[in-house]
Amino acid sequence: MHQLLVLYYSRHGSTKRLAEAIAQGVESTGAEAVIRTVPELSHVAEQTAPTIPDEGDLYCTLADLKNCDGLLLGSPTRFGNMAAPLKHFIDSTSELWLKGALQDKPAGVFTSTGSMHGGQETTLISMMLPLLHHGMILMGIPYSESELMHTQTGGTPYGASHLSSNKRAQLSEEEYNLAFSLGQRLAKTVIRLSNDK
Repeated sequence: MHQLLVLYYSRHGSTKRLAEAIAQGVESTGAEAVIRTVPELSHVAEQTAPTIPDEGDLYCTLADLKNCDGLLLGSPTRFGNMAAPLKHFIDSTSELWLKGALQDKPAGVFTSTGSMHGGQETTLISMMLPLLHHGMILMGIPYSESELMHTQTGGTPYGASHLSSNKRAQLSEEEYNLAFSLGQRLAKTVIRLSNDK
């Protein structure tokens, strides 16, 4: 079975909801979605959480990343960039980079913000940069997905997104559909690439 890693960091749950919608899209193809997160950091960038969380999704390991057939990477926006806990984990992947372990694997990105112009697109692009260094095949959301043309909340061609302003925690219908579509599209690509081998 094809395994896609849905790796995210979420402080208040918005990015996690996107991860869950993306995972549903992955699993609609018959592929397996492996959902993982990363621990919080202290102000001095040391891991402060236990090795295994008391509840919620498991923490990602380098083995999870190495063994996946595709990657969907998500973070809330922090001043137009990915959050420090996710960046800290990505910065620990040098040994995979040296071995080319992620090369030619499809990847996509997703984010959430608390304001309309909160840096969704720059955050998505910031997450793409290390994936390019790893030699991954980046995928976004094409305009054949009609929700991109009329969403009033989240959703970009660079990746799935959610606007959580005014305490709107739930994904809008457009946000959910675009996130589902991203997961489905990536999984279909993984399956197609494996069949071409």
